[in-house]
Formats: sequence, structure tokens, C-alpha cells
Amino acid sequence: MSKTINLIKANASNPKVWIVAGITVAGILLLADTTRRRRRKAIIIQRQDFGAFLERFDLIPFPQPPTPPAKLPLQGLTFAIKDIFDVKGYVTGFGNPDWRRTHEPSDKMALVLTALLQNGAKCVGKTVMDELAFGITGENKHYGTPINPKVQSNIPGGSSSGSAVAVAAEFVDFALGTDTIGGIRLPASFCGILGFRPSHQAVSTIGLIPNSQSLDTIEFALPSSRFPLLLLISSNVDFKGWFARDPSVLHRVGHVLLKVKAVEPKRERRLVFADDLFQLSKVTKQKTVYVVSKAIEKLSGYQPPQHINFSQYVASNVPSLKAFRQNSSNLQYGISALKALSSVMMSLQSYEFKTNHEEWVKNVKPRLGPEISHRVLAAINTKYENVKVLYKVGTEMRAALQSLLKDDGILVIPTIVDPPPKLNSMKDYSTEFHDRACAVLSIASMSGGCQACVPLGNDAGCPVSVSFVSYHGADKFLLDAVLDMYASLQDQVSIAFKSALLPDVNGNMDASQW
Repeated sequence: MSKTINLIKANASNPKVWIVAGITVAGILLLADTTRRRRRKAIIIQRQDFGAFLERFDLIPFPQPPTPPAKLPLQGLTFAIKDIFDVKGYVTGFGNPDWRRTHEPSDKMALVLTALLQNGAKCVGKTVMDELAFGITGENKHYGTPINPKVQSNIPGGSSSGSAVAVAAEFVDFALGTDTIGGIRLPASFCGILGFRPSHQAVSTIGLIPNSQSLDTIEFALPSSRFPLLLLISSNVDFKGWFARDPSVLHRVGHVLLKVKAVEPKRERRLVFADDLFQLSKVTKQKTVYVVSKAIEKLSGYQPPQHINFSQYVASNVPSLKAFRQNSSNLQYGISALKALSSVMMSLQSYEFKTNHEEWVKNVKPRLGPEISHRVLAAINTKYENVKVLYKVGTEMRAALQSLLKDDGILVIPTIVDPPPKLNSMKDYSTEFHDRACAVLSIASMSGGCQACVPLGNDAGCPVSVSFVSYHGADKFLLDAVLDMYASLQDQVSIAFKSALLPDVNGNMDASQW
């Protein structure tokens, strides 16, 4: 531009120079306008898919025999996968550009992906996730934060944010994610969709980048003296889960991935409400406990519901937690036990992340978002002592849940006790939000049990959900129960949310009591 101006000054009397200058300026303006249009188009494209997808592709279902004996269970369904699953010919990016840059395209396909393609589903792309699966907000510094379709000013939740958004925005019928400390359950709740976290080791984990394998796959019941060996054996595995809008789709995907029998004798179901956790929740009981209680009244095969102070039950039946509990008068309703349980969960995640990825972090020095960077560096630089006690807590927690639920019980809890925070606001109250969230999320993570997140409408403009938790290995039992209850639950949601006569009986805990 400066050369053009100098040329004009030197040849001001020559009309040809003015013509050339005009054309040059017009070209620059046109280029700038084209650039702006491209940027606007990129923004529009991102908004069209709510920023859920990292890359798009089509993996069509595998060829079938000319005359298959029956329709494939997932025929006609589309799905997306989190950027943590291996797809042959594509780099598995783990939510971070430096990881993508330092790794080669995969030469194999994740086994669950193969199973879904074999059963008729079509994969349409990879989704955005929290970096290194080490967050719970769904915000990604590098690829952008997927937009929560249900409440666009708030976070979608993570770490499987893109997968949840792709389902909630109806781009796909279902999506795969992972869940170490809540990566399926939290975004399912915040985006108002169904989410299922199966039992540890219930689904194949071959072809998945590991984060914290004992929270995902290691059997806690094994003798603690063998854990160092198990960590080496399991260092290439992690945990999977899936999202859906339709309970029948959630159920069908579960049957494919869990490889369960299609028909089993129906058992009676016994719901156990964790009253203390619903007291912790900011949503009134009339929109959660009342809805679930009324829903099962109209169904056969359900025993009268039971109620329990679950935190106190954990305190009495997981003795190894005593070493991690805080003596504080503010931690009421026995919540200190669950806060201690979540502390153990976070320590395990950090310890095993260090085991898996310390060398890469130190060699590459990746660019990370502020919150993720803080947690990753803390994990890498911490010296972990007496790790066996952490695993012992898991062993005791699994036994405690099995003892409570036996072979017919389902624990009913709030999926998350706070509404989704506003975007870019986590630094203002991230510690409190994180601690309250992890206290509830630690139950399934530390027991190895299965958990289903079910949406129950909205409260104050934000999605509300409830979770059903069952013992390790009860995945089909729980999926069948969700399918059985879902329609009745939604009927009761419509009634409860329209009624102004129901009492507010929550007795919510104030934040200062935490």
C-alpha cells in the first residue's frame, strides 16, 4: 500500500498512474472483504454444528450378506465419536494440537467403533473434547467450546462436550464419549440428554487413549499388591460411554457394546433415594424425587421406594476413607465422606495420568488452557505416596454399593447438584463448583458401578436430570429399567412442572455448609 502511495506522489500528473492505483486499492479492499466473508462463513459453519465437530468424515456400515437373517440393531442410525478413539488413517488428537502434531495416524480402528459399524450404524465425524480428557467444563482453548443447544450462554460440560452437543443438537442419533470423573454424566445433564456410563471393564477399551485406567477399567477387588503390574498391563486402556436422545437408542447401543443377552428374566426393582444428595442439590425435590416416585407408582415390578442418607452410609462402610476426611463443622449431612471420596478419585486420576503421560508432557511441553495446564502440571509434579490406600478405598466402595443394592437395587441421585455455569466464568467459582460436582460423580467412578443420566425437563431455564446407579455388572438391568421408566418419567415431568401446588420440600444446603 505504501509503494502505491509513493508512486502516486511521484507521478501525480499521469492519469494512467491514477488508474493503476485505483485498481490496486480496489483489489486490496476486495481481498479484505473476501477474508471477512470467509471468516464469517467459518463462524456460521461453526454455529450450524454448534462447534461440536473437530473433523467430519463418513465411515459407512460394513458390507452385509445379500440376505441378512434380520435387520441390524443399529441400521439407519448415525453417530459421532470423541477425539480419543482411534480411527484408521486419522490422527487421534486427544483434544490438543500438540498431541495431534506429535502422533501419527492410527493404523487400527477402536473395537467399539468396529462393533457399531458391523451392526449398521454410520460414523460421521470426531468431536471436540476437553484437552487430554482432563476437564469437566467442555471448554477448549484451541478448538473452541461447543455451544450448549439447550442454554447457549452456559457451558456444555466435559470432557465429552462435543459428543453431547452433537446429540443434543440432533446432528447424530447417538455419540461415544469417555467418563473418568464425569465426562459422560456431566455433559449429558447440562445438555438435557440421556447418558450411560457402563461398569468398569464392561466395554472393550482397545483403541482408546488412556487417562486414568483404574477409574475406568481396573478391577478394584483384585489384591492391592498386584496393582503395579496391573497398571503396566492396562496402560493402553480407558473407559467408554454413550449419549442419546431416545431411550430405545441408548438401549440398543448398550446391547451392541455390552454384548448382553437380548432376553433375561425380569426382576423386581427397588429404588433407593439418596436424600442427603437431593438436599445438596439446588433443584427442588418436586422436580426430581417427586417425579421419580410418582412415575414408578404407575408401573409394575417396583417395590416401595427406600430412602437413605448415602453419605453417612459411605462413612460407615468405607473405613479407609477416614484418613482422607476433613473435620469441619461446615460439612453437614455426612457430606465429608463424599468429599473425601472425590479427593481420592482426583488423586487416582492424577497419579495414573502421570503414569501414562509424564514423559510426553515433559518432552513436548504442550500448550494447554489455564485450568488444564494447572491440573496437568500438578499431576506431573506431585509425588504420590501410599498409593495402595487409594485403591483400597475403591475396593471398599464397590463392596459397600453391592451390599446396599444387592441384585435388585438402583440408587437414585442428582446427576449434578448445580446448574451449568456461564461460559468463561469458571475462574470465579471453579473450586466450589468442581468440589460439589465431584462429590456426586465420585460414587460410580470409585465403585465401578454403572450409571444412567436421565433428563427431567428444565428448572430456571436450565436442564434438570436425575441419575440411576447400580452395582458393578448390572448394566443390562439398569438399561432395561431406564427404558421401562422413561415414558412415565416424562409424563410426570409435564405434570410437576406445570403444577404450582406442589410444596418446595428440598431444604437445600447453603453453599456455606459445603
